Amino acid sequence: MATDVKTAEQILQGKGGELISVAEETVVVDALKAMVESKVGSILIKEGTRIVGIYTERDLIRNTIDPTFDPATTQINAVMTIGLRYAPHTDTAFELMDKFLGLRLRHLLIDREGEFIGMLSIGDVVRSALQTRTDELRELSQITNWEYYEEWKPRS
Repeated sequence: MATDVKTAEQILQGKGGELISVAEETVVVDALKAMVESKVGSILIKEGTRIVGIYTERDLIRNTIDPTFDPATTQINAVMTIGLRYAPHTDTAFELMDKFLGLRLRHLLIDREGEFIGMLSIGDVVRSALQTRTDELRELSQITNWEYYEEWKPRS
């Protein structure tokens, strides 16, 4: 079969690899505005040009139940998640799914030669893996249709 499993870099090319980020001193409400404007569920936090953290919708949920949390005054670096995980650009969709499930993550930065080239969500990767399987099933269906077998019946 000719169906190829896409790599992290190929998935990024299909979705657009732009990294959405804000500076570490940004207040949460401004980071949320950037997320809404970009239609994303997470945003990267930068210290200068270096990525130092991530803020996600789940972080917002956790913060919201804290009575001392004020999104208009809290700087994003006080509530961001640190210790970001990443994967090489050569990982396949199935290798990425293993990482998402094994590490219990929803977002992974993609690294090429020491530089982050984009970020994938578990949804991006599952969509790609399902498309690969759908294409494989379509190919198998074409191979195993009755016309194929009819061509191989004994000739009289």
